[in-house]
Amino acid sequence: MDQREIVELLLRRDEAGMDQLLRHYGPLMKYVIAPILPDPRDREDCLSETVLRVWERIGQFDGTRGSWAAWLTAIARNTALNHARSNARQGGVGEVDERMPSPEPGPEETVLRQERQAAVRSALERLSIGDRALFYRKYYYRQPTAQIAAELGMSERAVEGRLYRLKKQLRRLLGGEVCE
Repeated sequence: MDQREIVELLLRRDEAGMDQLLRHYGPLMKYVIAPILPDPRDREDCLSETVLRVWERIGQFDGTRGSWAAWLTAIARNTALNHARSNARQGGVGEVDERMPSPEPGPEETVLRQERQAAVRSALERLSIGDRALFYRKYYYRQPTAQIAAELGMSERAVEGRLYRLKKQLRRLLGGEVCE
């Protein structure tokens, strides 16, 4: 069964679509979730929540804006990060002081964050496909350097060197100072 058929099943709200999603894309989603959530129980909970989010948001998938795999991995990554944040918050639950400011960003901070994100996206688009993939693996999917090195057939030192040069190039593209 291919991606188009799975999407059609999900859009028709056919539960067989969820089974096919897990069968064909479960390993990919687990691969994205694993570096973010070290506890296997958290990973399983997160995978279930990810599949539920795909079920709820399948109408938002637009193949013209990006690939199916990218859409799925973004949902898996964001769900895993939410799980990790939730776990961190539950570790230190205490009383909330009413005078404490809201942790939510204000309007100015929201606009600045959006502008920074647009600048980073633009800089990333100027990189080669290989450099962009390396950046995403390390800093978006949070894969360990050892895993990246093993999967790319490189030494860890070579991966670290490429990442160093990549960060330096991005800093330059974003208008930051480069210290030599």
